[in-house]
Amino acid sequence: MSPRRVGGCAAVVLSILLWAACGQVYRPVVLPCTEGGLPNCPVETPPTPSNFHEVFVISNNTPSYPGGAMQIDVGGDSIIAETAINGPNAPNGGQNPTYGTIFPNFTKVFVASAGSLSGGVDLVSSFTPAVQSLVGTGFGAVTAASLPAATESITTITEAGSTVSVTLSAPLSVPQGYTVVITNVVIPNCNPPACNPNAYDGAFTVTSNSGNVLTYTDSTGLPTLSGATLTGATAAFPPVPDFLATTQNNAMYIANYNTNSVFALNTAQNIVSNTAAVGVHPVAMAEANATVGTKLYVANQGSNSVSSLNAIDLSPNVVTGFTGTSPEWVTARGDGQRVYVITQGDGQLETIDTATDTVIVPPAGNPSVGAGANFIFLDPNLNRLYITNPTTGTLYVFSDTGGPGDTPSLITTISFPAPASLCPTGCSAVAPVSVTALADESRFYVASYQTAAACPDTFVGSVPCVIPQLSVFDAQSFALKTTLKLLTNPPFQSNSAGTQFQYAVPTVTSCLPAATYSPGTTRFDVFTVASTDSSKVYVGMCDAGAIAVVNAADNNVNNTGGTQIPADTLLTNLPAAFSGAGTDLQNPILMFTGQ
Repeated sequence: MSPRRVGGCAAVVLSILLWAACGQVYRPVVLPCTEGGLPNCPVETPPTPSNFHEVFVISNNTPSYPGGAMQIDVGGDSIIAETAINGPNAPNGGQNPTYGTIFPNFTKVFVASAGSLSGGVDLVSSFTPAVQSLVGTGFGAVTAASLPAATESITTITEAGSTVSVTLSAPLSVPQGYTVVITNVVIPNCNPPACNPNAYDGAFTVTSNSGNVLTYTDSTGLPTLSGATLTGATAAFPPVPDFLATTQNNAMYIANYNTNSVFALNTAQNIVSNTAAVGVHPVAMAEANATVGTKLYVANQGSNSVSSLNAIDLSPNVVTGFTGTSPEWVTARGDGQRVYVITQGDGQLETIDTATDTVIVPPAGNPSVGAGANFIFLDPNLNRLYITNPTTGTLYVFSDTGGPGDTPSLITTISFPAPASLCPTGCSAVAPVSVTALADESRFYVASYQTAAACPDTFVGSVPCVIPQLSVFDAQSFALKTTLKLLTNPPFQSNSAGTQFQYAVPTVTSCLPAATYSPGTTRFDVFTVASTDSSKVYVGMCDAGAIAVVNAADNNVNNTGGTQIPADTLLTNLPAAFSGAGTDLQNPILMFTGQ
């Protein structure tokens, strides 16, 4: 696993690894992952027929190659399906996966990918999960819905040296570094080969944008614009999807970072059926089945706002009283009456009454979760909110009721030490970034990581490294039970005596989360989920290119030898799919559970 894996981590969720003898690159087809056949299909204990549960992993690939999806059978700890997420109808897509989810009835998986950031196209791919089998059965065929770009007509183009300024007919928000596609600029008296008549057409990287005037750089030598015809000239901006949400089994909603919009996807016809404008740079959504009708709530990072849309037609509602800076994550309570939003910029936990779309502010103000808060996990069994803050190294635990006006009430705050015992010298503070909890209400798990400029792990050497870890807490007392190292041998190293084991991996630069999330950057360096039967916990490790499998039950039901495996024991590491280069592994960045 080389540090050359530099693709911006995004999404893998079920997959079929197809590789050719030359290059080992993904191909847009789906084949079963037969046990003992492909590298990611080792012979495993057969799944327990009465206990078929599934976990899906989303991973990013090396640049210019599509990301992948993978399905893990919980009972057998085996990979039973893998696939590239572009699909045969979209061979130039699937790069930069950003998010994945599954229908509530577990019949179809969806993955959003911001392929336009890598010169491809923006897609939402979908496919059916693999069925239970003693061997890998593979996903259903991958289909991809293309997402429409936002377009504006061009009124003028001017140039100064290599800087081109484009004036649009109306403002369109697109940040520096994103792509604009310009078409239909006609240059009169421009005859090839002396002059390129299409010199102003193409895909260009935006260097600045001040409302309706944007600039880009072109050093290829542009012809004169004198007498240029701009009638019909347009500038198009790819949507850049970065989030998916639904509580329905026949619709999917897509948040688009670049065009400040939400799409409704007709999943039967695989087309975008409706569009709504929201705030600037939406980064998270939640659908709430409120008493007044199903609503969709959108956290708009760039405009410090939350949008409310009626799910039936995407018509807007006005949200009043929201005051936070840079909202980062949103989730809905199970009864649909409350929606919770955390703000990364100023660290507030805000509660929205879905009947009135009004923020309920307790007398003491909105609870503080610290600037840098990044993630909410809602435990529907204990009715809790777990909120991680990697900046302050803190976990906040709230009851989702009990506060004034039916707002959350703080139960406890857990601080993570710096450095932790897993990283003895020269390491950063512990950064908790994701949480999961067992349905049996016994424990919850916090995935975190540390970094070191000169790695203390002798198996890695004195290079920058990452130490992934998982902390286990008693859900009733909140006592820390243990903190697990997450790397096993194989595939990672140990000494000949088997007394020392590798616990760190070289840093993959693209895996480290940015201070502020945007598509193309990593949201979660490590991410954890629990199986629905409380038997296993999984941790996707971006830098390691692997998924740690932790036994959460007091006995592994698939162990036919009769030896009991204690709870909270690291069982194995499952490899992610191979990258486009065929040597390194892809980088897992998100997981979710099926039935």
